[in-house]
Amino acid sequence: MNPQAFYRDPYPVYTEARRTQGLTFVPELDAWLVSRREDVREVLGNPEQFSSAGALRPDHLPSKAALSVLSQGFGGVRTVLGADGDAHRRLRRPLSRGLSSAKVTAALPFITERAEALIGSFAGDGQVEWMAAYARPLPAAVIGHLVGLDPADAPGAIRGAQGAERLVFTELTEGEQVEVAQEIVDMQQLLDGYAHARRRAPRDDLFTEMVRDLAPGSEDLTLDQRKEIVSNVQNLLLAGHLTTTALLGTVVLNLLRDRRQWELLREQPRLIAAAIEEALRFEAPVQGFRRTVTTTVTLSGTELHEGDVVFVSFASAGRDADADADADAADGDLRADEFDIGREAFRHLSFGHGPHGCPGSQLAKEQVRISLEILIRELPGLRLAHTDITMAPTLIHRSPETLFLAW
Repeated sequence: MNPQAFYRDPYPVYTEARRTQGLTFVPELDAWLVSRREDVREVLGNPEQFSSAGALRPDHLPSKAALSVLSQGFGGVRTVLGADGDAHRRLRRPLSRGLSSAKVTAALPFITERAEALIGSFAGDGQVEWMAAYARPLPAAVIGHLVGLDPADAPGAIRGAQGAERLVFTELTEGEQVEVAQEIVDMQQLLDGYAHARRRAPRDDLFTEMVRDLAPGSEDLTLDQRKEIVSNVQNLLLAGHLTTTALLGTVVLNLLRDRRQWELLREQPRLIAAAIEEALRFEAPVQGFRRTVTTTVTLSGTELHEGDVVFVSFASAGRDADADADADAADGDLRADEFDIGREAFRHLSFGHGPHGCPGSQLAKEQVRISLEILIRELPGLRLAHTDITMAPTLIHRSPETLFLAW
């Protein structure tokens, strides 16, 4: 299969893998696919045997010219996503504090104000391209607010963070690579300035938490400390933006694709929480991550050896949700392939599991909750303007490339 075709619709491969004994090696991933829910839980809960090093392997390597530009920045060091053990706990600690329930609750008025302003900006137009007008701008503004960026700096910072993903997961010409690399460096230099500023004058924001935890003390930041702070804030900006953007795209798409789901939500707004959980189960915003085997281990009957790579599919685990509740696994899969906000709730794995469970899950859900509340109140006649939807060719953020809506 063409890798682009697989990325746009990996679900047939997931389905076949769940029905096949043992693990399935997928050439497009160059990894063993972990597709069943219990296997996914086992891998994610066992970081000693399945390391997060190399969790995000690039699809494309930057050119020498792009690497030359990147050498002028502050990246290239380990981030929380690819760390294990004590290193992971140290890098995760400021994120857990900065994205705590109390911090998210304090941000709700800001989220609501931005959501209402964005929807209000196009509500009178009768149509909108949802991804560009709302699904991208809202999470960008919110994560910038929590990190502590000046509103004028947030767009450039987010653009640079997105560039880091584009550079290694999108096929670009050398000229495009150099242009994107410069955006990344500009972003890193901006964040480095914030690191120095927060060292001099701490604030009640996530950037201060990063500086305080990753560079304890009051002396000037070393180059290594600056690189670690910048790289991890960059990772946060990307993860905090893309995951929520993807979820805002797929929840609206799937609610409107089956009109009965949208009408049910309008009639029973109390189902908003269930709709969010179902959207997460049905289309995991991040399809999965790689893990590297550290010792010989048998998983689902397949023997794996040190250095082997597995792709842990959160998305496939979500479609396996009904298998253990149905004697016929095939019937279970058919049910799980349906989007149904009336489905009995269960614990999906779309935000991960174990030590690497997403610390920003509450923040993402609150943004979607507020968005749906406004939509059913202000735009009850919302519908898909085009039904031919193309999904982005990536497993890092499962979302429509464009989503045209009308009312």
